[in-house]
Amino acid sequence: MQKQFGQNAEAYVKSTIHAKGKDLTKLLEISGASKSDLAIDIATGGGHVANALAPLVNKVICYDITPEILKVAKEFIHGNGHLNTEFKEGDAEQMSYPDQTFDVVTCRIAPHHFPNVEKFVSEVSRILKPGGRFLLIDNVVPEDEEEDKFYNEIEKRRDYSHFRALKKTEWIKMLEKSGLSILEWYLFPKTFQFEDWSKRMNMSLEEKKSLNDYMINANQKIKNKFKIVIEDQQVQSFTGESIILKAVKA
Repeated sequence: MQKQFGQNAEAYVKSTIHAKGKDLTKLLEISGASKSDLAIDIATGGGHVANALAPLVNKVICYDITPEILKVAKEFIHGNGHLNTEFKEGDAEQMSYPDQTFDVVTCRIAPHHFPNVEKFVSEVSRILKPGGRFLLIDNVVPEDEEEDKFYNEIEKRRDYSHFRALKKTEWIKMLEKSGLSILEWYLFPKTFQFEDWSKRMNMSLEEKKSLNDYMINANQKIKNKFKIVIEDQQVQSFTGESIILKAVKA
């Protein structure tokens, strides 16, 4: 993960889907953020959540496992004048912060890279104060096993740091098991433009062709589910799903 994101750090800061997605606006809308809050943005990536959250809270910790990405996130966020931010390198599944430290924990478009999401959720619950909010955005897969397998396969072929996008039911079970109650939940379609999606990971021409062929050769059920658009034997776009949720620690 460090290697993959380290060599593509600038691309994530500049990525339109990360910088300007409507999901980010919705996350802020439901955050309940206040000027007294201490927040942590886990797997901060390009820093877009932390950048948007900083004016609303007392302080934001920008937390990521990849030093190169923290460097470009810091340049981006401080360049926007948000100096109430701190940058910390670390693993989302094993954080050094004491119990009940944070009022707000955010994580956007990242858990599908984590090898042990259940451990991550447990850590989120541990570092949240009672009444603290967890705000999550991530890609999810359908409940159907064949569709689950297809989506995770194409993501893994594009990006070897992809581990697994989860089913919606898996998220619900993990959150409740860890003592977090879901207050708000939104499901929305997410359309990927094939060229931009593959370019962000610096795929070789051979890798892109192999992935393109794999998607073209999918059965009609898969093509319909993911709305795969094909022109002249080239995938133009496809559509997955993502969730936004707000959970609260008892």
